[in-house]
Amino acid sequence: MKHSLDLALIGNCQVGALIDTQAEIVWYCLPRFDGDPVFCSLLQEHELSEGLGYCSIELVDQVASEQNYLANSAVLVTQMTDSRGGVVEVTDFAPRFRQYGRIYTPIMLVRQVRRLHGTPRIVIRVRPARNYGAERGEYTYGSHHIRYVSPYMVLRLSTDASVTAILQELPVVLDDEVNLVFGPDETVQESVSELARRFKAETLAYWQEWVRDLGIPFEWQDEVIRAAITLKLNAFEDTGAIAAALTTSIPEAPDSGRNWDYRYCWLRDAYFVVNALNRLGATKTMERYLRYLVNVVAGSDGGYLQPVYGIDGNGNLEEKEMPSLPGYRGMGPVRVGNQACLQVQHDVYGSAVLAVTHVFFDHRLMQRGDVPLFQRLEPLGEMAIQVHDQPDAGLWELRGSRRVHTFSSIMCWAACDRLAKIAERLGLRERAAYWEAQAQRIHETVCRRGWNEEKKSFTAAFEGETLDASLLLMHDVGFLAADDPRFAATVAAIERELRRGDYIFRYVEEDDFGAPQNAFIVCTYWYIYALVALGRTEEARRLFENLLAHHNRHGLMAEHVDVATGEQWGNFVQTYSMVGLINAAIRLSKRWDTAF
Repeated sequence: MKHSLDLALIGNCQVGALIDTQAEIVWYCLPRFDGDPVFCSLLQEHELSEGLGYCSIELVDQVASEQNYLANSAVLVTQMTDSRGGVVEVTDFAPRFRQYGRIYTPIMLVRQVRRLHGTPRIVIRVRPARNYGAERGEYTYGSHHIRYVSPYMVLRLSTDASVTAILQELPVVLDDEVNLVFGPDETVQESVSELARRFKAETLAYWQEWVRDLGIPFEWQDEVIRAAITLKLNAFEDTGAIAAALTTSIPEAPDSGRNWDYRYCWLRDAYFVVNALNRLGATKTMERYLRYLVNVVAGSDGGYLQPVYGIDGNGNLEEKEMPSLPGYRGMGPVRVGNQACLQVQHDVYGSAVLAVTHVFFDHRLMQRGDVPLFQRLEPLGEMAIQVHDQPDAGLWELRGSRRVHTFSSIMCWAACDRLAKIAERLGLRERAAYWEAQAQRIHETVCRRGWNEEKKSFTAAFEGETLDASLLLMHDVGFLAADDPRFAATVAAIERELRRGDYIFRYVEEDDFGAPQNAFIVCTYWYIYALVALGRTEEARRLFENLLAHHNRHGLMAEHVDVATGEQWGNFVQTYSMVGLINAAIRLSKRWDTAF
């Protein structure tokens, strides 16, 4: 069976796992998002006799399966039916709930396997790998547990199923229910079935309570709720970092070589995530991320920021290839680490300041911005001033060329503009005047050097000829008013040059890997924002409905889409794409007070 991205995500903000439609865990890293994938069959096809790196619950003579999340939760249910009418239900989740005055997020996955009808026979296969699929670990076992040993940690399976049946992968008749609890090497002190039932009830209650507190738009409620839960699952509870995605090396297009590790925190992506969650009222994720960001800023050298950091704040993400995994559908290489940590991307200063601006203006937050925090941000603004007209790799992380990217310069403007607004808010008149003057100077530079009079458009780079989709955000970040004729003209130029069918490409010229083959999903969402700003709402709604139709069965999206087939490509689940969904729905939905 060839893998696809018709996958479901479960997790608890400490670990995350991807599960396919047949209830196989195809991706699960330990002890956290960026760790060694003990289940990694997403990046290697397997034959049952010798496959490695997965956990499956196989129903003998299966003829059908269906899968869904329990309402407003991150608890997944897969029902499988055999040829004689036997039905098995697999419930998967990672425990997350409030206990002893704090959120409990153990390194744990729970699988409940229950008979619903008939006399189904199942085979449980547990085949963890270690060192990126290179080898099968050793194991030891007792009467109710199996310990899978690696040099980094021991994965313990506690179960009320037959240990012999699991170790020998024997078919067994499922009489009632069996439970599999994957966790650290600690004895489970209570009945495994009782623990699984209690943890499921608590976890379900946690997510449903979390969703109840969201402020969602009237239309597309289920889609927005699923997107919000998904963004939350990409936030690493321990530090507050937000991973761009929980996978590595799913190619952006078939055999493109565009295979990157996204299990890290891009400051740009994280800003978009916290901004979207904040609009829905999920402020705690934002507060935790801001603590992470302030720590990164405090450790920076004179205000210099990398575009991406580890989820622990580490700046060294040395990139290397892992030949032990052949890759998604055999399309390697599989990369660990990301060379983007060495790149110069000047938009990062705007992303950092924009994210922190919330704490100076949002009265819901308990810890509000003050003068010392503002002073900590000012070196970022000084860096923005220095680099706003200097070449960089840009937000698309071009590896073979550097230009003065217009979007990077706009974000440098945004850093200074928001610092002026923060200073004004704090009553620091002189600093407000200073930052306003700097913002004005950068604004004039961008308008002079980024505008192409012949094209009647802003261009991807200063004095440039080509376009890129990030220019669609000029209004969104406040650089141009919606009624500024230059904004409408730039949108029109992007429509002419970057639109393919119902999608917008990020750019179309060749880069280090050739011309892009697939559309970067969030760019079409940015286009939708721009259409709404220009009053072209009906067009925007049609494009939005088209995008929703190309999500997977759970409403989840990867990074790219094939414009001809609608197939998803790129790392999964991509937070950028889910942010696009939320922001588009908020802009397009009927208002609650006029909806019925």
